[in-house]
Amino acid sequence: MTWFVLLFPLALLLLGFPIFVILIASSACLLMFFMNVPYAVAHQTLFGAIDKFSLLAVPFFLFAGEVMGVGGMSKRILDWCMSIIGRMRGAQGLTTIAASTVFGAISGSAPATVAAIGRFTYPGLREKYGLRFATGIISATGAIDIMIPPSISMILYGAAAEQSVARLFIAGVLPGLLLALLNAIYVVYYARRERIQDTEAVSWRAFFTATRKGAWSLGGPAVILGGIYGGIFAPTEAAGVACVYGILVTKFIHRELSWRELWNVGVTSMYLTAQIMIIVAAAGVFSWILTVNGVPQAAVQLVKGIADSPWAVLMAINIFLLIVGCVIDPASAILILTPLLVPICKAYGIDLIHFGVIMALNLAIGMFHPPFGLNIFVVQALTRAPVADIYLGVIPFVVVALVALIIVTYVPWFSLALTALI
Repeated sequence: MTWFVLLFPLALLLLGFPIFVILIASSACLLMFFMNVPYAVAHQTLFGAIDKFSLLAVPFFLFAGEVMGVGGMSKRILDWCMSIIGRMRGAQGLTTIAASTVFGAISGSAPATVAAIGRFTYPGLREKYGLRFATGIISATGAIDIMIPPSISMILYGAAAEQSVARLFIAGVLPGLLLALLNAIYVVYYARRERIQDTEAVSWRAFFTATRKGAWSLGGPAVILGGIYGGIFAPTEAAGVACVYGILVTKFIHRELSWRELWNVGVTSMYLTAQIMIIVAAAGVFSWILTVNGVPQAAVQLVKGIADSPWAVLMAINIFLLIVGCVIDPASAILILTPLLVPICKAYGIDLIHFGVIMALNLAIGMFHPPFGLNIFVVQALTRAPVADIYLGVIPFVVVALVALIIVTYVPWFSLALTALI
């Protein structure tokens, strides 16, 4: 059975089957040939996996992010960031990072952030920095969204590991800002090395004008996160509030979203939600089968025989997750691997909130790591740039992200400092 669990899903993955098909097919074969339980258990577990209140936040945050991206809020955030950063060397690159970080506090989806910010920043970035750098920075900074709350990945990890979503949200703030800061340092270094002059004349008047025009857009993170940590509503309720806020601002205040566009956003969000939820359901069955057959416990014993300290375990897990993140999307990886890795972390006394941040950061890197990083293909569709050039463009940002990963992994303070506040 052990070899079947390892080889059959891998074979289906190499053949190009979707993740949910791989999980359902593997679960069905295990139930039929290796287990003596009623088949009705599969149906019960399928529906039980998605019968969690915290998962309601997923479709809401996806919809809110799409509404705010299409409705012009991302452009206002971009203009506001430029009004602050414009005088600095590397201004356009820094503005891309800052805007992605702020927009990440509204949208829970990294591809949505890449599309929303990239469509406005790419022309200027390509003109000043060249094709490779432009596509690389857009691909990489979109992954900050996975760390900055509200994060879909944090919600899924919280549901799978039975951890507080609110604590995971706030635990991701400092690591997300650290990743943004390291990216910014690299951008400034690159701009100075290449002697790129991309500064813009900014003034207090420009800043106040951008602030006035973007006030409602900038109010999104304040409403969402302020409501959660102010005790006004739970993360799931905050997702619903974000949807209402986004519609009111884009439709009735900015008036840049038509009813037809709102309908199209709803359809797009529906498809994205369905893709995630079917993986949640299929992973629930697969994880249940592994658990009842003692696979997590066997994994703990295997790791104990190889590694003798938490730092060595975390190093091994990081390497494993980086490899997985290159071929599997974050949602699938979290739902499949969390039930296997959480018992290992417990055995070595690793804080599960800290580990959730580590896992999210590993998979965030996978979002723009060649060959199959999802952000890479979003940027390719957005810019029509050759994939080979995008691969070369993201390599420096992968190195920067690995530095952030090492710091976050071995300095738990970054993940846990703010959790003491709630």
